[in-house]
This record gives sequence, C-alpha cells and structure tokens, in this order.
Amino acid sequence: MSSVEEIEAAIEGLSADDYQRVARWFLERDQSSWDQQLDRDNESGKLDFLFEEADREAETGLLREWPRPQ
Repeated sequence: MSSVEEIEAAIEGLSADDYQRVARWFLERDQSSWDQQLDRDNESGKLDFLFEEADREAETGLLREWPRPQ
C-alpha cells in the first residue's frame, strides 16, 4: 500500500473489530504525538505564560479549582 487511496480502501474493507483496532491505534498515536508536543513546548518555556497567568489570577483571587468541588 503506497497511496492514501489504497489505505482508505483497505480500511473500508476491514471487519468492525479490525476497524476499531485501527481507530484505537490512530487515537493513541495522535494522543502520544500531542503529549510529546506539549512536553517539548513546556521544556522550551513556550507555556510559561500560562503558569504566570495562573499565578497572577491566584494572587487576585480569580483562580478557581477545576473541576469545582461538589
């Protein structure tokens, strides 16, 4: 399989169980990629502004717990 169209056709031909397996694999792969990007952004300091904003809001009483306690 070398083209997207061939891959799409192969996926269309999968059984329900195999389709779920492939869908789960894609979801896990996508989540892993997202996690790695967040880790890189955090390590490089790109997310520092979020921590600074949270600190400012905590100092002014605007920061709330999430999820809110029941």
